[in-house]
Amino acid sequence: MSIDLNNMSKDELQKLIKDAEKALKTIESRRLTEAKKAAESAAKEYGFSLDELLGRPQKTASKSAPKYKNPADPTQTWTGKGRKPNWVNDALKAGKTMDDLKI
Repeated sequence: MSIDLNNMSKDELQKLIKDAEKALKTIESRRLTEAKKAAESAAKEYGFSLDELLGRPQKTASKSAPKYKNPADPTQTWTGKGRKPNWVNDALKAGKTMDDLKI
């Protein structure tokens, strides 16, 4: 794309600058969204949320008491709501039942 800036009026040049700045903001916003999704996906692979990795409080803090605990690490608990933590999936694959994990 070749634009002859020398033959453009002042108004045309100002519009071009404004349009270019708007396009840059759109690209930056899109890339930021893509980077956030990639980071969330990477965190999820390891069984964490992005907020947990960044040390931010959970957005949807659970008010329910935990019902299950990790037999290998009792500090890890789960209420039974939401996505199963990796330790629950690992215990189930190892032959444990949900009853075995109950507190």
